[in-house]
Amino acid sequence: MAEAKDVYTFSDLKDWAVATAGLDHPAKLSVIGDPIVHSRSPQMHNPALRAAGIDAEYVRVHLSPEELVDGLGAMKSSGFIGTNVTIPHKGGVFDAVDEMTEVARRIGAVNTVAIDGDQLIGHNTDAPGLKRAIREEFSMDLTDLRIMIIGAGGGAGKAAAVQCAMDHCDRLVLVNRTIAKAEALEAELEELFVDPDRLEGPADRLVSIPWEEKAMERELGQVDLIINATSVGMKRTDAEVVPQRLIEPHHLVYDMIYAPPRTRLINDAEAAGAKAANGLSMLLWQGVLAFEFWFNREAPVDAMRQGLNESLA
Repeated sequence: MAEAKDVYTFSDLKDWAVATAGLDHPAKLSVIGDPIVHSRSPQMHNPALRAAGIDAEYVRVHLSPEELVDGLGAMKSSGFIGTNVTIPHKGGVFDAVDEMTEVARRIGAVNTVAIDGDQLIGHNTDAPGLKRAIREEFSMDLTDLRIMIIGAGGGAGKAAAVQCAMDHCDRLVLVNRTIAKAEALEAELEELFVDPDRLEGPADRLVSIPWEEKAMERELGQVDLIINATSVGMKRTDAEVVPQRLIEPHHLVYDMIYAPPRTRLINDAEAAGAKAANGLSMLLWQGVLAFEFWFNREAPVDAMRQGLNESLA
């Protein structure tokens, strides 16, 4: 009997029943990426499957970009329920699915796939996961907030911006090192900020600016929530995401980084008297939403939270 593995491969998918014979439950769910060994999704989803009484196992599968399309085909023929998707496959899977949700279409990336017979149905839970995380951490809804997103050029930053715009947030400031990318996203989202019945305030509701201190200083007085969607802060030697002198006590600060749990931005925010949170809640809620997308039932959130926390302990 084959031993259970930390990471399965495209070769394993070709004879899935044999490759996964060592598991206690049939492997019907996965996360795919390149690399993938770092993913904590199994530690979150397998406790959920046990708590829900579902006879399935969630595993990591390493696929290179060249193996992606054939790998998805092998999952269909092997009876998979679905898969999560991480770097670098979110764009490739976007092109491979047969149907997708509106949020995935607007973001231009898929991070969750449901397999329905021969059909691949794509979704992006990063965006609605952020929505639930902000509500949990700050007891506020995106629609009520003036928001600045740093790293809005693509990836998680674009997902966050799309969700904020779809929720008709009060104001959205897109910040990116390459300003052209922020301006392109601004153009995409402009239609969602057109409201003939709304009275305009003193500041434009949708703005794109470069990731520079002076530009940020001009906008932060008209911002409630600051979101870091970049990887800056993962290392002790990283520069400031937002200059500490610009953070005020009224600001809410959400750093999508969760490892390490305390980044420079979080320390700077709390030193300024602001409330801050890391990205662990977003990771949890995007997993919860994936579970609900696959099974059309409420996810066992407490079991998922406990599994995630234990994996990080």
